[in-house]
Amino acid sequence: MPRPDPALLDPARYPFSCDIEPRFSDLDLNHHINNVAIAGMLEDARVRFYRAASEPDEFRGLATMVASISIEYLGETHYPDTLTLHGAVEHLGRSSQQLVQVVTQNGQPVVFARTVIVMVGPEGPAVLPESYRARAAQWALRA
Repeated sequence: MPRPDPALLDPARYPFSCDIEPRFSDLDLNHHINNVAIAGMLEDARVRFYRAASEPDEFRGLATMVASISIEYLGETHYPDTLTLHGAVEHLGRSSQQLVQVVTQNGQPVVFARTVIVMVGPEGPAVLPESYRARAAQWALRA
């Protein structure tokens, strides 16, 4: 896969960020943070993103499901240095949204991810809540 557009690797474009400390158990045999551990950290950051971007009970009776995810590993990640995960809404659909994330370590982009998330209710795909849509612009990828 080709590397992402360099403009997508600029943390200043992302309205959300959080730090995650890697654990020693996240290392692979080469003493890099394991790709599976990175995927788990991306998931953790998406949950933190939703907690910041939504109101309590806004998604009551609804669930989110990952429809697709692509992860580009751009550089090595090392223990014990902190990872900063940045996130933004790239696109809103009727019942789905596309989030982008860039992970930096020591100021350098090391991972880029794009995730399509579908809102699901008891009857299947559900429309994103209007209240969430109204606030989505503040969580969108900045120009």
